[in-house]
Amino acid sequence: MQFHLNGFRPGDPNISESAEQQHVSHCRDALPEEVDVLIVGCGPAGLTLAAQLSVFDSINTRIIEQKSDRLLQGQADGVACRTMEMFNAFGFAERLVQEAYWVNETTFWRPDENCPEKIVRGSRVQDTEDGLSEFPHVILNLARVHDFFLDFMSNAPTRMQPDYSRRLVDLQINLAVSSGEESAFPVTATIERLDPAHKGQVENLRARYVVGCDGARSTVRKLIGQTLHGNTANQLWGVMDVLAVTDFPDIRLKTAIQSANDGNVLIIPREGGYLVRLYVELDELGETERVGSRTLTVEDLIAAAQRALHPFTLEVKKVAWWSAYEIGQRLTDKFDDVPDEQIATRDPHVFIAGDACHTHSPKAGQGMNVSMRDSFNLGWKLASVILGRSTPQLLHTYSVERQGAAKELIDFDREWAAMFSAPPKTSTDSEGVGIDPAEFQEYFVKHAGFTAGTTISYQPSIISAKQTYQHLAEGFAVGTRFHSAPVIRLADAKPVHLGHTVNADGRWRVFAFADAVHPADQTLTP
Repeated sequence: MQFHLNGFRPGDPNISESAEQQHVSHCRDALPEEVDVLIVGCGPAGLTLAAQLSVFDSINTRIIEQKSDRLLQGQADGVACRTMEMFNAFGFAERLVQEAYWVNETTFWRPDENCPEKIVRGSRVQDTEDGLSEFPHVILNLARVHDFFLDFMSNAPTRMQPDYSRRLVDLQINLAVSSGEESAFPVTATIERLDPAHKGQVENLRARYVVGCDGARSTVRKLIGQTLHGNTANQLWGVMDVLAVTDFPDIRLKTAIQSANDGNVLIIPREGGYLVRLYVELDELGETERVGSRTLTVEDLIAAAQRALHPFTLEVKKVAWWSAYEIGQRLTDKFDDVPDEQIATRDPHVFIAGDACHTHSPKAGQGMNVSMRDSFNLGWKLASVILGRSTPQLLHTYSVERQGAAKELIDFDREWAAMFSAPPKTSTDSEGVGIDPAEFQEYFVKHAGFTAGTTISYQPSIISAKQTYQHLAEGFAVGTRFHSAPVIRLADAKPVHLGHTVNADGRWRVFAFADAVHPADQTLTP
């Protein structure tokens, strides 16, 4: 029980009062005829967007998903520092901190110069530099992240829940002007029911905006004519979560291993203290070959990992999950439905986010993180426009900002993945093809801020100022994320993190920074 804005209210203060008109209309048996926002896909990008919009009781949002229920076991696991900051804005970062594995240090192993068939530890470094963020880099199953978002949504004013067993079939965008005004709901979505009781039933829904968070094979992306461009590196990798017995000393640390002749391995310990994830380099693929054409077994992955870890042993007792994939980087030209030549005359109504518009290798741990940051960027903008706080032109900034961020990621991932798949150079073969282990480590340390998600910088736009006055705050670059710091709140003398005063509620905030002189300095002149 706590006192709140509108008086005393019993119960859990983390559960908002229900917006009854929204709650009552959320019948699970049928979709409404009209919604403000239709989200397609209950992955991390879709749930981030749904959670952000769920706090606005006057915005009607629905999220549909082909699967029949919530995710029980996810594949993604790495949660970067910047993403933890975003989760804190939703109020559940501390739950992740308690459950997750903390990535505090990373070790690098290389071939022994005196006996190259063996590996030795080359170095041990801090995973993220001091002062980068108040939150750690952590590992937690994606299904748990989904649970946190679903809990947040169910406790929000709209009591939002996903509409499962529904597949998007078609989108029609009607921008025709009627009586001098555009249609309030210009996008018509055709949706097919997949649940046994209603299988094959078709629903038509009109929406102000549609957001495709429906993965690398995105239907929304195809329907707005966007295409993923890029290629693969013809390198086959395997990944598995295993319960193993080993004498390898760094099995509970994030570890990059370069063996002389048996490929490379990345070790990521899992939460709970028992399982460990192994990314294992396998073979090169032919120019026209794909991973599906190989007959791979989990035993192949285990054997490859055992060879790379020599002279240490690895006895796998149980495999919780495994898969094989080929490295590739792909990106769409636009993250919305407006061609470049029409930007000045038309506002976007359909967007794509996450894997629907960019795909890359998983070893940098960026897929889930960047996907959620896409829709986090879009969410407050949609709310601001729908509520009349901003003009629709604001929505153009989403594609510009996030496509630029994704391009940086693709460029980084291409180089990082190539380095990870390259054989190590030795002191006696410095001119050979491969990567010097020291250079590999240096690249990791140099780009730690990028992989943590804290160095993204947006270019000047209608919401991001030019650098005209950058000299007034040289340590706080215009266009970068708000870097939090511990402060004493003047009103009640409570120590708080400044960034933790910002919630995911769509509000604009102004922070005014005083002179650097300490306020307790008695030499100050009144």
